[in-house]
Amino acid sequence: MNAQAPRERFAVKGGELIDRVKQLIHEGNVRSITISHDGREIASFPLTIGVITAVVAPVLVAVGALAAVLTECTIEVERTDAAPPEV
Repeated sequence: MNAQAPRERFAVKGGELIDRVKQLIHEGNVRSITISHDGREIASFPLTIGVITAVVAPVLVAVGALAAVLTECTIEVERTDAAPPEV
């Protein structure tokens, strides 16, 4: 494992937030997702390989609540060493 895990940042509108987080969770190589607004961290969700629905559901509820109040935000994704899947 590398000392520094690969990271990506995405700027999204509030309405796109939950769809983008669902997509990232589905990819399966995401270690954590951090949502920030105006440079401040709003929420951070650690994920593990093989995340089950019972764990994902509360995360999606929280993300949905954030999407309702944020107009624009940034998602920072920490990935595992595995390469992201081709889209």
